[in-house]
Amino acid sequence: MKLAEKYGDRPAEEFPMLFQRILQNGVRDHYRRTKVRSTWTTLFSTLTGKDDDEDRDFLENLEVENTSKLANTPHGQLEQAQVLSVIEAEIAKLPPRQREAFLMRYWEDMDVAETALAMGCSEGSVKTHCSRATHALASALKAKGISL
Repeated sequence: MKLAEKYGDRPAEEFPMLFQRILQNGVRDHYRRTKVRSTWTTLFSTLTGKDDDEDRDFLENLEVENTSKLANTPHGQLEQAQVLSVIEAEIAKLPPRQREAFLMRYWEDMDVAETALAMGCSEGSVKTHCSRATHALASALKAKGISL
């Protein structure tokens, strides 16, 4: 579809090359998206302690008064509350555009195109903002001694 929509005016000799490039980029984007989402899914699932429910909403599971396996004891509840507050504080410290892109992409589960439209920027900018936010959060958590 993308070939027909964007390159329909090109000569037929260019179609195989254009199709190959579109296909490669689509596959690459899919695997990048899957890798990033699985990183955050893994990160948040360690906080919730739930492995059996794949259709869960991470925002609901990140509540401090949660009854997950990690929070069965007062000590576990305290640790979870502290980790969550650190994550929230680090997200709040992100530059506004990075925070906006990060929250839309990974917590609102919007795709790159939807996020770009909502933010009024290009898809490449959304990817850049998300990448920088992810790296900044990972570095900040690691610096505070939090490994998830």
